[in-house]
Amino acid sequence: MMTRTVSIRVRYGETDQMGVVYHANYAVYCEVARVEFFRQIGLPYKALEDSGIMLPVTELNLKFFRPAVYDELLKIETSIVEIPTGARIKFIYKIYNEKNELLTEAYSELAFIDKTTRRPVRCPKEMTEKLNQLKDQ
Repeated sequence: MMTRTVSIRVRYGETDQMGVVYHANYAVYCEVARVEFFRQIGLPYKALEDSGIMLPVTELNLKFFRPAVYDELLKIETSIVEIPTGARIKFIYKIYNEKNELLTEAYSELAFIDKTTRRPVRCPKEMTEKLNQLKDQ
């Protein structure tokens, strides 16, 4: 499993009247973590899109254990369990608070699609090669 971590501070506008993060914002947190995962491994999302590949989310699951609250610094661990060989990639997320308490577990599945035709394509060879290099480190 390959894991990268990013930190996000909860902003006031992401919370409800009780100061608790509104549930829909967790999807945004996962997206930020996923984009940063790609950046951290040297494959920026923008470069992927510039090469004609898009990655729409096809599945998203969130499981909540504890609430995140206003001004809390969250640590989001993003992992890939297996290197994609087909047209899909799956990410696993774990969101922790400043006390290192697990708040949320999530996973998302994305499909590689051609930007022009909007048809599924295989994971780009460059990405597969890069992930194979990194998994051995």
